[in-house]
Amino acid sequence: MTTRMAMNQSQQKLAEKLTVLTDRGQGMLARLYNIKKACQDPKSRPAFLSEKSLETCLKMIVRKFPYTEKNASGSLAPIDNRKGEILKVLNVYYTTFRDIMEFKDHVSELLTTIAACHVHFDITTNFDLTKNYLDLIITYISMMLLLARVADRKAMLGLFNTAHELNYQKSEQSFHRLGTMIMEYESPMKKLAEQFVPLERGVQSALFSLLHLYPRRNLSAEQWRAQEMLSLVSKPAVLLNPAQSETMRCEYLSLDTMERWIILGFLVCPTLLQSNERAQSLWRPALQSGYCITLFRDEVLMIHKYIEVFFDSIKGFNKRVKEVSDAGAYALIHAGAVHRERRKFLRVALKELVTILGDQPGLLGPKALYVFMGLTFTRDEVLWLVRHAEHPHPKMKSNKYDTDSYMDPQLPELLFYMEELQALVKKYYQVLQQYYIQYLNGYDAIVLNNIVKNLTMCPEDESVILSSFVQTMESLSIKQVENGQVFDFTGFRLDWFRLQAYTSTSKAVLALSDNAELARTMNTIIFHTIMVDSLDEIINETSDLSIFCHNSRFFERSFEVCLTFPAQARYSICFPLICTHFINCTHELCPEEISPRNQRETNQYFLDRRYHIGERSLSVTNAFLDRLAKEIKDVVTKICSEQCNQSDQLLPKNAAPTYVRIEHQRRKIPLDKKKDKQLQEPPKPGFESYRKTREKLTPHDKLHIALTELCTSINYTPKIAVWDHVFSPREYLIQHLEARFAKALVGMMMHNPDTNEIAKPSELLMSVRTYMYVLQSIENYVHVDITRVFNNVLLQQTQQLDSHGEKTITMLYTNWYLEVLLRRVTSGQICFSPYQKAFISLAPDPQLPFSAEEYTDISELRSLAELIGAYGMKFLNESLMWHIASQVGELKKLVMENMEVLTKLRTNFDKPLVMAELFTQLKFIENLLTRLNIIGVIIAFKGLTQEALSDVLSQRVSFLYNAVVDFREHVHTSGQDAVTVDMLALSVGLPCNVDPALCNALQAEKELDAEADYNNSCLLMVFIAVSLRVLIRSETTVYSPRLDAHPNNCHCFANAINAVAGALFTLHRRGDVEERLQEFLALASSSLLTLSHDTEKVVPSKARESLYLLLDQIVKESPFLTQDLLESCFPYVLLRNAYHAVLKRE
Repeated sequence: MTTRMAMNQSQQKLAEKLTVLTDRGQGMLARLYNIKKACQDPKSRPAFLSEKSLETCLKMIVRKFPYTEKNASGSLAPIDNRKGEILKVLNVYYTTFRDIMEFKDHVSELLTTIAACHVHFDITTNFDLTKNYLDLIITYISMMLLLARVADRKAMLGLFNTAHELNYQKSEQSFHRLGTMIMEYESPMKKLAEQFVPLERGVQSALFSLLHLYPRRNLSAEQWRAQEMLSLVSKPAVLLNPAQSETMRCEYLSLDTMERWIILGFLVCPTLLQSNERAQSLWRPALQSGYCITLFRDEVLMIHKYIEVFFDSIKGFNKRVKEVSDAGAYALIHAGAVHRERRKFLRVALKELVTILGDQPGLLGPKALYVFMGLTFTRDEVLWLVRHAEHPHPKMKSNKYDTDSYMDPQLPELLFYMEELQALVKKYYQVLQQYYIQYLNGYDAIVLNNIVKNLTMCPEDESVILSSFVQTMESLSIKQVENGQVFDFTGFRLDWFRLQAYTSTSKAVLALSDNAELARTMNTIIFHTIMVDSLDEIINETSDLSIFCHNSRFFERSFEVCLTFPAQARYSICFPLICTHFINCTHELCPEEISPRNQRETNQYFLDRRYHIGERSLSVTNAFLDRLAKEIKDVVTKICSEQCNQSDQLLPKNAAPTYVRIEHQRRKIPLDKKKDKQLQEPPKPGFESYRKTREKLTPHDKLHIALTELCTSINYTPKIAVWDHVFSPREYLIQHLEARFAKALVGMMMHNPDTNEIAKPSELLMSVRTYMYVLQSIENYVHVDITRVFNNVLLQQTQQLDSHGEKTITMLYTNWYLEVLLRRVTSGQICFSPYQKAFISLAPDPQLPFSAEEYTDISELRSLAELIGAYGMKFLNESLMWHIASQVGELKKLVMENMEVLTKLRTNFDKPLVMAELFTQLKFIENLLTRLNIIGVIIAFKGLTQEALSDVLSQRVSFLYNAVVDFREHVHTSGQDAVTVDMLALSVGLPCNVDPALCNALQAEKELDAEADYNNSCLLMVFIAVSLRVLIRSETTVYSPRLDAHPNNCHCFANAINAVAGALFTLHRRGDVEERLQEFLALASSSLLTLSHDTEKVVPSKARESLYLLLDQIVKESPFLTQDLLESCFPYVLLRNAYHAVLKRE
């Protein structure tokens, strides 16, 4: 009889059914939840429910539900026309409701079986059985309550069945039962209370077993402190002793879960509140803990109002209604403060755990229970805060209640410590494995073996299971851990679950309730096995925060508060880390939440991205890391701005007001008040460091503190794995710093196209160095390679456009020098001075709010070369050469206009009278000289930039620079090889006899007819040679020894003539550059020698003498002409006298 009864109990498979149905219930809740959310959103709601053409049919279906209307009068024609589409779209909805009905049937059957077996529940002994039993009941109740909240359930089911009838001429086979269920659960709690009447005994047994646990767990922060809860150092003498408890697995049971068990359990069995006073010690504290509980995800139940309405419908419950009302008032006033104090305590307690265990991870073994208790306690408080902050009570709108308790700016710290504890457990999992493998083998196996031997009555089946437990533990060895063996105690724990079911029925021979020591020992052993093979599962059970996936508004608001609250900024990394928890709220029965791509055709209610948990976790993680990096970037920008301002104070120009004041005092000159206002002294450098006390923080101090905190956060972990993606927080920071640095470089130029203002290269370089210094200091806080940022950004700035298509400093400076500065040179107010190696402003220019020398002296151009590098200087030179090529093209057009005259001049250079007559026939001479002047000025500026580049490279990359110099000096080639060598030399700023860049630019402008182009080039040199004498008409041609230049920049003709001639005739590859320049020299000498006869009475001699110097300068600048050749064409005595005359005048 005994064996038969045991077999009957085992055949019921209570443990297996509880496990399967509890898990399936979570999946069904997820599907039902998504249907409810889809129906609330007009974008994802089935389109049929909103169409005007079906509105009349839908109203009729809902009104007559669950009965269906026949299509006798054609009233269902709109549905009949679209029945196929309706069946396809609504099939997933209908299937979900049908699955819920089947789940309800299975749960009812199982609960009835458990009641018939008279199973005894006690959370402290048969923990798994009681927990799964209560979880199943709560899941079932939540599902029925959530079902009643689906607004369009009748319309969807009725519409689907009507379309089914029209298509198949019969109703769907499950519709009648399904419709009945929907109607019965219109008032779900009333129906549930009726259903649980025969099940009351089992519910009572399970709930009342919490009397030993719930009051002990539901303590205030003051009581926790008095008990020194979670403290490892309160008793140093027992620091190494393992944490023990008679109810080991109950210690980390969620308080939030217990309160849901109590409230919903007593709701479906309300008579227990009337018949047993012990229920009040559970019921009242649970109601006073808060005003809402979780049904599923972000769906909550406002318990007090709901219970009051329900109890009002039950006769004799007036007293209970008053109790619930009082508990609700108490919760509104006191619950917030109680939970706030708990969070304060837990912040300190978890910080202590993290600090000690991080320093001594070996303590994780004996004190693992403390870790999971701390995680559970904290998770309960976080869930409470999220739930109540997202669903404020209607009475909270008045000022009577304290709302500050529902906003916790220090929440990030608590969340961070949770993540830190999880990370420690995962990092040192082998410590736990080694400790508990030895524990199981060396202690638990012995204790259990002794208990089994002392059992008085133990049936064979139970004896076999218990013996297998002992044998399994005795077979364990520390070498298995060292060899990396994968442990799996799932079957071990399931056998204990089965044994709980066998020994908890009324007819069991081995009653677990009579063998409490066996139950306590086995529950402890189960905890030890979990520490070996299921750490991830217990971590998820005790610290899962996937609720934030469905309370995104609170989650994102807390993150923003964290960034703006300096004391919490270092904990902001916990928010993207929490996104890794989102996967825990998915279920295999609802795969659409993970990947919507495979479900787009059928499950249209999942098309809303909000319910794709996988995609949402990725997007939120990305948004948080991007926002965190952006916040660091903003702080760095402010620090850089402050540092740049301080660097600007060291500029020489800022010393001018101080110098003027001192000079006035020395000379005892009274200061003009109006001028004095214009010369206000800037703050002295270093003044910002003066302070009376160290405690007084300046804005700069606060910025550095904020930077330290934020960088600590982003440097916490090198990577975050979310689903199948890996995020690198530091890469986000690098990207933002790169973008900001690039933007700052252009911004610090202060370029204003309207006023043509731009920062001096030296000032910009100093600002850039200051910016780089600040960025480099970030390496002290974050493990990032800032040099990579510099390389990426500065290299992009040497190009025309950066990676975002924005103009770079190379482009802006090139355009400014070409379009603003060099264009002003030809106006006569700016002169190039070879002596000062700069362009000099001769007179103030109202259109140019600066002096030319401020931007063209050697120090400025060296700064420019450092800023834009060799690539940028190459682009600048190519742009200059392109302008020269366009001017040469225009010069050739002028030659075409004077072709015949120039041809005659070329052949009659030795006939002064003929040349004089032909010269009067030339046209566009002024145009020619102006364009030649432009070319000369550009080449002069190019020479300055090349010299600056050479100086910079010789210092920055001296080895490479000297290698190029040596290569050029010792390699003598011709043809294309010579061009290659010249290009190499040009890239480091070395001068070349023939500029290869100019050759390339002229090659693009070269005419197709080579012979005609060559003839035009020869005639161009003739035109220039005979036109130089026209310069004598201008007073600005007079040479200035102080500047070593002609004010009208005609001295730049020397560079222009030599460069253009060398490039033009090199392109024709006839090797006659020297011959053509000799021809030019003969023509020019002949033309200038006639000046003493023709213009003696027209212009003063000083202009003529200045032109003689120009001729000498052409020869000096030319690599192809010599002084001997000049003396053969032009008397040296004239040059000597010209030099003597101009220097004497100076």
